[in-house]
Amino acid sequence: MGRKVAIIGVGMCEFGELWDKSLIDIALEAGMYAIFDSGVSGSEIDGITIGNMSAGRFTGQEHLGAMAADQGGLGNIPSYSVEAACASGGAAVRQAYMAIKSGEHDVMLVLGCEKMSDVNQTEAMNTISVASDWEWEGMFGATFPALYAFMARRHMLEYGTTEEHLAKVTVKNHANAAKNPWAQFQKAVPLEVVMSSGLIADPIRVLHSSPVTDGAAGLVMCNAELAKKFTDTPVYIEASEQCSDTLALHDRASLTRMDAVIHSTRSALKEASLGINDIDVLELHDSFTIGEIILTEDVGIVEKGDGGKALDEGITELGGKFPVNPSGGLKARGHPVGATGVAQIVELALQLRGDADKRQVDGAEKGLAVNIGGTGATSIVHILGR
Repeated sequence: MGRKVAIIGVGMCEFGELWDKSLIDIALEAGMYAIFDSGVSGSEIDGITIGNMSAGRFTGQEHLGAMAADQGGLGNIPSYSVEAACASGGAAVRQAYMAIKSGEHDVMLVLGCEKMSDVNQTEAMNTISVASDWEWEGMFGATFPALYAFMARRHMLEYGTTEEHLAKVTVKNHANAAKNPWAQFQKAVPLEVVMSSGLIADPIRVLHSSPVTDGAAGLVMCNAELAKKFTDTPVYIEASEQCSDTLALHDRASLTRMDAVIHSTRSALKEASLGINDIDVLELHDSFTIGEIILTEDVGIVEKGDGGKALDEGITELGGKFPVNPSGGLKARGHPVGATGVAQIVELALQLRGDADKRQVDGAEKGLAVNIGGTGATSIVHILGR
């Protein structure tokens, strides 16, 4: 069974276009906030994991594990850099979870970071596109907006999902981000503004898409037996599961579901001995708004095809039965690809501690995060409990 694992500290830098900060600046900021929040000293940390997708292409810097240990002044401890495309942050959390659960480490710092604005938009898009099947998709110009447009069109055809449903995800998540001091876009957006924004790949519009973002997030995780030494409000990782699917979208059995998400969610709920109705708050990967709609179905909040209906009925709003993305999600909090999975866990930990301020979900006791890579080739699911 292994040991239980607790989260005892969380930290983030503000997400956005951070022209005056370097990659190491933002990683250190998030890490230091997490360490201060946890109450541990640097000498008590015995390992680091850092999630990052492509610092070499975005900033020219690789070897991030050693960089984090060096610049953080944490000495000669082991430090691991983890890459799983947009799921790199979730993978870093999972690596630390397994290391602590196994007994290899006791107290670990987990970081996720990406500095995307140091290159132009074309370079940023090309870098992100390598998370698709480059030989069969990226090389032929199939960008992620185009791939998610295929998914959206098929979902519309099969289930009657509308462009207004895509826009409602944006409206909801921007309203949530307006309550999040770390979010890139802290401003509500009216439905008509979303629906009149420019088309990128029909039906995907600019305001259906997550932005280019700089940002970092951090956690301090430890053997649960040590947690009370540091904090009165530990949050426990009750499940951590990862599944894979085909890299190329055209090899999938269906364009309207993500099988890796379905399998990893089922496994995580089984590991935690929970059902989906036991979950109080969710952070779901919404790099494009159709992604959130599909994920609400694949995790089991609603039946397949009813993701749009869930928005019409307010099920996924802050006051709804299953609040989704109270942070603002990737769409409005921002999507620094390597940091996103860690930022999701930061949000859930704050929710379960009762520290989410104006976006607090009342009485939240269980939280679930889904962090995906590409169009769903990697899915990492964590369930947290207080």
